[in-house]
Amino acid sequence: MRKCLVFAFLCVTASVLSAQTETPRLQTNEAKVDSSPAQSYTPPPDKYEKAVAFSRAKYRLYFVDSAYGILVLILLVSLCVGPKYRDWAERISRRRFVQAWIFAPLFLLTLAVFGLPIETYRQWLSLKYEQSIQSWGSWSWDWTKAEIIALIMGAIIIWILYAIIRHSLRRWWFYFWLVSIPLVIFLIFIQPLVIEPLFFKFEPLQNKHPELVTDISKVVARAGLTIPPDRMFEMKASEKLKSLNAYVSGLGASKRVVVWDNIMNRLTNEQTLFVFGHEMGHYVLRHIPKGTVLIVAALFFFLYIGYRSMHWAITHWGARWQIRGIDDWASFPVLLLFLSVLGLFAAPLGNTISRHFEHEADIYGLEVIHGIVPHPADAALPAFQSLGEVNLADPKPSRLIELWLYNHPPLNKRIEFAQTYDPWSKGQPQFVK
Repeated sequence: MRKCLVFAFLCVTASVLSAQTETPRLQTNEAKVDSSPAQSYTPPPDKYEKAVAFSRAKYRLYFVDSAYGILVLILLVSLCVGPKYRDWAERISRRRFVQAWIFAPLFLLTLAVFGLPIETYRQWLSLKYEQSIQSWGSWSWDWTKAEIIALIMGAIIIWILYAIIRHSLRRWWFYFWLVSIPLVIFLIFIQPLVIEPLFFKFEPLQNKHPELVTDISKVVARAGLTIPPDRMFEMKASEKLKSLNAYVSGLGASKRVVVWDNIMNRLTNEQTLFVFGHEMGHYVLRHIPKGTVLIVAALFFFLYIGYRSMHWAITHWGARWQIRGIDDWASFPVLLLFLSVLGLFAAPLGNTISRHFEHEADIYGLEVIHGIVPHPADAALPAFQSLGEVNLADPKPSRLIELWLYNHPPLNKRIEFAQTYDPWSKGQPQFVK
């Protein structure tokens, strides 16, 4: 999944495991693709230079965005914006709960306003390179909805955080980490039920594509798994995006497989089954629960480092910044600053883990359609080629860019693996026996 507007402080710390992605999971161009295998990813001449330009623009944007966000926090701390908002909140009410609902929305909205130029440029870039067809009015409304969610969730989480800090100045990071575990699980659980429907429309896949559900059921049976049709959804993505995708989200009762609405007209049936097999790999291999455990582990590390760093900084410069102590609302920008720096440098590790999960899903996708599709590689390779063409993927990303930014393996590596993977001749498939 891409880096986006986070709900609040908790989501900021959790989002470090999902840095900028070079491409969505599996996307293709607007016409049905040829079934002949692609030996390597090479954009056609009319798209090659465009792909290079778009990729470099995205790379620059990532690092500019990261540096800009850190500089904004430094500026807000230096200008004592936090203490100003704290003073306003304390003048309005002596109750800490009310103060949280004044301080947190003010500060989060300030961050959103400072970040708006970057987000606007990101959308402009997507429109320029034909990755998005969303109107500015629709985009603005989505941005507004995301900010409303951030303000609500942010106020709740910041109130909880500082209630715990006031309870224990020395161990708050550990107690908040314990509280964050059910919060993370809750956010992941409600995302497909509450958050995603605010931005896209969903309906059961079998309503309009019962034949696809039938074919998918064959793949599900091949895996020895049960995914009922009411867990398969069609997402109306075509109103905003040209590309297509499929993904798995949610936990427990909210877990579901989602197929974008334009996938059926742009892929052959065999390629669609491979796409589904890849996404089902995330489902079967329990990548969401594993990712949740990793997020919780990252939070433990982040909160401890944040605690030590914030204590050191406020001890040295708290008086200059007009921060009374760690339990002061005004200390939040300082904590967020250190967490943002940690997040930037933790991105390579998070992306390495994500690339491993995606590679496992590729393996699963190839294995689960074996015996249903005559030649699994013939379904995967043209899908990968088209993925690169429609998304203007970088034909030759540097190793540094791959390590820092890619949460999926580069297309050439995925193609090379798919066309050479043959465990069946040795009777040694990894996941689907």
